Amino acid sequence: MASGGPGRPRTVGEGVRLPWGPVVPPDPAGDGADPALALPAALIARTRVVAEPRWSPDGAMLGWVEAFGGRADVVVTPADGSRPPIVVTAVTGVSPIGASGGGAWCWAGPDHVVVSDADGRLVRLAIDGSAMRVLSRDGRAAAPASPPSGEVVAFVLERDDTCDVAVVPADGAAWPRRVSSADYAWDPSWAPDARRLAWHEWDLDRMSWDGSRIVLAGADGEDARVVAGGDDVSVGQPRFSPDGSRLAWIGDDDGWWNVRVAGPDGADAAALLTEPCEHAEPAWGPGQRSFAWSPRGDAIALSRNEDGFGRLVVAPVRAGDGVVEPREVAKGWHHGLDWGDGGIAAVRSGARTPPTVCVTSVDDDERVRRLLARGAPAGFEAAGLVEPEPVTWDGDDGATIFGLLTRPVGGPGAGPAPLLVDVHGGPTGQASVQWKPLHHYFVTRGWAVLAPDPRGSTGHGRDYTQALRGEWGALDVSDCAAGIRAAGERGWADPARVAACGGSAGGLTVLLLAAHHGALLRAAISMYGVTDIFELAASTHRFESRYLDRIVGELPRDAERYRARSPVTHAASIRIPTLVLQGDADPVVPPTQAAALVDAIRAAGGNVEHHVYEGEGHGWAREETVLDVYARMESFLRRWVLGGGVLGGGS
Repeated sequence: MASGGPGRPRTVGEGVRLPWGPVVPPDPAGDGADPALALPAALIARTRVVAEPRWSPDGAMLGWVEAFGGRADVVVTPADGSRPPIVVTAVTGVSPIGASGGGAWCWAGPDHVVVSDADGRLVRLAIDGSAMRVLSRDGRAAAPASPPSGEVVAFVLERDDTCDVAVVPADGAAWPRRVSSADYAWDPSWAPDARRLAWHEWDLDRMSWDGSRIVLAGADGEDARVVAGGDDVSVGQPRFSPDGSRLAWIGDDDGWWNVRVAGPDGADAAALLTEPCEHAEPAWGPGQRSFAWSPRGDAIALSRNEDGFGRLVVAPVRAGDGVVEPREVAKGWHHGLDWGDGGIAAVRSGARTPPTVCVTSVDDDERVRRLLARGAPAGFEAAGLVEPEPVTWDGDDGATIFGLLTRPVGGPGAGPAPLLVDVHGGPTGQASVQWKPLHHYFVTRGWAVLAPDPRGSTGHGRDYTQALRGEWGALDVSDCAAGIRAAGERGWADPARVAACGGSAGGLTVLLLAAHHGALLRAAISMYGVTDIFELAASTHRFESRYLDRIVGELPRDAERYRARSPVTHAASIRIPTLVLQGDADPVVPPTQAAALVDAIRAAGGNVEHHVYEGEGHGWAREETVLDVYARMESFLRRWVLGGGVLGGGS
């Protein structure tokens, strides 16, 4: 029986007092959802980003990034907690934190930080606010790195047609000089003595998860040579041990992104753990830190991906072929790892755990976790959040397809729950058990949420990811359709009340589901989704400018495939109600994509709602935008999935 509040049951038809608001009437859809558990959008809209915790070289200070409403800052606090955190970038701010990376700042000695300024410059700041020095003057800086002495800084310098690793004196005595020569170079890392520099690079005819390289060079870029990776091996995150005696990186030489450890010259590399679990996520942005060396260099902490569930483990670094037994430190996803004398600093999150900056002690028999900052406001706990469960189903060709199913909060109501299918972006992404406010919002309203991992997703090994080569817009669509059919057949949800939503590449998959498998859905939602692959190939940003060569085909040879996989080509076949949401400042998927699809659906007599958010890019940043998006989605789904709206007409 659903509870209307602490200590007393609720009778049918009675109003409910929410933990965060006034009395509301019972659920008008009659699905058994308890309005006392319905998560308010305001809690989601007021959530801050916390990211990139970093110990100072002497271990006396810990800093991290906090962001909200389009602005980000670095805050620092003494490691012993003797003073409260203080913002050190009030004059500058830092570049916004990306969804899959960061690379906003680093320490430069114990008393200074180097940040990627909000306007793109590289800036050195004293943490007491007494001095600021500009280190770069053009392009956009990211992922700064400095050796313990803080005397020099390596960073990513991106201009319109280049993305290089550059080096600059920390005192600003000279302007940066480029040391890399590949199409893309990211994540520089110094040896402790500042005499060697490593970085991650690749060429534009592939993405870094297709094939990339680890390069080792002198401090000025001299004698640069490739020490790992290749055309068909993905690598990333080079990082020297604290004493400089070893170099580690992520590599999928054995078919999975595992940490690999080599000598200081990159020789004799071997997997720290050879296991069918990923130790990293796809590099959609610089600055990912999914593993960290211990202060003594005798162990490595890493975030292990177990079918979408995260686990922080520590493994000793041993020479030879000895068996390495990792030990569990904590459950949950841990991002931005940095291991100092005070413990492992990370941003920890999970299905029921909002992103939190924490420090976990690993030297004692009893694990001690200290929380320093939290991105989410109070109130989420009152909604009784639940974890998803891993599920699988057969694709049309018999292959095993993975996904996560989250059942409604409070269990089943009056009958099988309506189903929201949330397709991740990328398409090289993953449905993972991280903090998912969208899922919480709907499962607390009586929905089940299925998050499929169609082929092309990461987290299940290289072969699974590479299976999408030449198949985007076909294989991902059929894998998701098979998941929707399985949901109905296995009783996961009501097969007569299904909607699909997705952003970016996920939007393309959802729109093609609506066009080719419309009988499985009652409604579709595309957020900044791709609608015209031809147009995308010509207009998207440089980072993804050759992405489509791999996952669709090469132009002009495969032009017909581009047409066949574009939702705008099939607009007349989209007969279910469709909601299209778009930002007018999107550099990845231009707003013309959404407009063209909407015009084509309306010309064919279809039912489509369209809204463009001023100033928003590839995702939602502003509080008022988030509030409006959730209101529109809920109203749209209530009308067309729960409320029995008439299908197929209007605009």
